[in-house]
Amino acid sequence: MAQELHHIVVVGGGAGGLELVTRLGNSLGKQAKAKITLVDQNLTHIWKPLLHEIAAGTLDPYSEEVNYFAHAARHHYQFVSGSLCNVLPEKKQIQLCSATGKNLKTLSYDTLVLAVGSVSNDFNTEGAKEYCYFLDNRAQADQFQKDLLNTYLDAQYSQQPNHLNIAIIGAGATGVELAAQLVEAKENFYRYGLNHIHPDLVKITLIEAADRILPALPEKVAENTLRQIKTLGIEVLTGHKVQHVAKDHISFQDGSALQTD
Repeated sequence: MAQELHHIVVVGGGAGGLELVTRLGNSLGKQAKAKITLVDQNLTHIWKPLLHEIAAGTLDPYSEEVNYFAHAARHHYQFVSGSLCNVLPEKKQIQLCSATGKNLKTLSYDTLVLAVGSVSNDFNTEGAKEYCYFLDNRAQADQFQKDLLNTYLDAQYSQQPNHLNIAIIGAGATGVELAAQLVEAKENFYRYGLNHIHPDLVKITLIEAADRILPALPEKVAENTLRQIKTLGIEVLTGHKVQHVAKDHISFQDGSALQTD
């Protein structure tokens, strides 16, 4: 009887997980030296650093996404759709839930790799979960874009000038890039006829608790970036630690506040 192939299961089709199964599939899978399986709750992959462009509506996500089934067929691994519900290490099995949560599937493995990625840390800031958008996945980016578009559509029914105050908490790479993309988005909305919110009345504020933006990058990079984003009309607040987020404002630990929409 032929010996069963060693089964490598990778849970999570983000940048790390997808790269891993691609390499394993093209080497071990192609030569039938191992069975490679990718598990993800989504059917497609979108590169996480592009989420800010999707949120701003400046990128068509369908032109950038990778279909897992098609990719698996090309790279000699199999794709299983589902969410990880439980790990049974003593049996070397994982349990997967279907999208509806009604069905359960058991998958056996010899080697298990958990590549589930990370999520934003709100540091238990009061009100953050209730009133902030997060950009950890495609669904969140889509929701932000949808709500932003609806804001502009609703403004078309108003006879008065409309102001829009957008605050971005966190001036790392994603926050800085999102701010810049929103500048482009507000100009695009106006040019496309959604002109009841004038670009000059859209205020974009970038908030950072550290003493400079891009704190993880070299200071020279941060200084050059700061000069560029200020030319775009983006307000930058460094050294501002958020204490509380409400529906219409953000409160800081120094007692100041910022109006938001």
